[in-house]
Amino acid sequence: MWTIPQVSEFALDGTAYDLIGPEGAPCVVLIHGLGLSRKLWEAHLPAFAGHRVLLYDLYGHGESAPPPEAASLAVFAAQLDGLMAHVGMAQGHIVGFSIGGMINRRFALDYAGRVASLVILNSPHDRGEEAQAQVEARARLVREQGAFSTFEAALKRWFTPGYLENSDGAELVRHWRGQVDAESYAQTAWVLAHGVRELIAPEPAVDVPALVMTCENDSGSTPAMSRDIAAEIAGAELMIVPELQHLGLMEEPDLFTGPILEFLRKVT
Repeated sequence: MWTIPQVSEFALDGTAYDLIGPEGAPCVVLIHGLGLSRKLWEAHLPAFAGHRVLLYDLYGHGESAPPPEAASLAVFAAQLDGLMAHVGMAQGHIVGFSIGGMINRRFALDYAGRVASLVILNSPHDRGEEAQAQVEARARLVREQGAFSTFEAALKRWFTPGYLENSDGAELVRHWRGQVDAESYAQTAWVLAHGVRELIAPEPAVDVPALVMTCENDSGSTPAMSRDIAAEIAGAELMIVPELQHLGLMEEPDLFTGPILEFLRKVT
């Protein structure tokens, strides 16, 4: 079974990463979300056998060093560009979850030649004024009271009640959040909250093949947001996963890897 190696590799900027799979195979990059780590993808890896998979920790997350300057979508996009150069990956299919789906859109705008396609999972877009104000207020609370100040309420938004009661998913997410450098978490929470503004109807538009997915009951990255993202990318495919919430890809990995692999077969 494909798993993440126990011994990490590190790029020159302190980014922790793993590069798995045969050289010469189609390249896939996996970007995790805020407060998580590249370990998020472990259950998904077996499905990507036959691909060259690059997974890494965002600045300040997991085992990676803090960002070299104030965090922004551009800084995270540059992190990925530098990492791909470090491992000799000229181009890849860039899969991003939540803020990872914001980073991969920024990456497609800033480094279009490196992007074969995008997969945008449970990622926010135009929230409207009221919801935007609420998200920015949560980010300010994190700055004032720390990374765990919003955690318990977030679990109820991220997981179905049955999963919370019958799995160790919440404790795993708690562990990942505990690994995040406090200042990096506060900065990245603000990027998740405020940075979405720069992705709404960008000029020029994102212009690569794209699959946009979210879950039916994701309150922070809603089906309406995913429809709007897809509408702004010519030819983008859209899929709404029934019933699940924000971290549905932890509850039911196959509901995500199946459509992703089908999309990759069409664009590779």
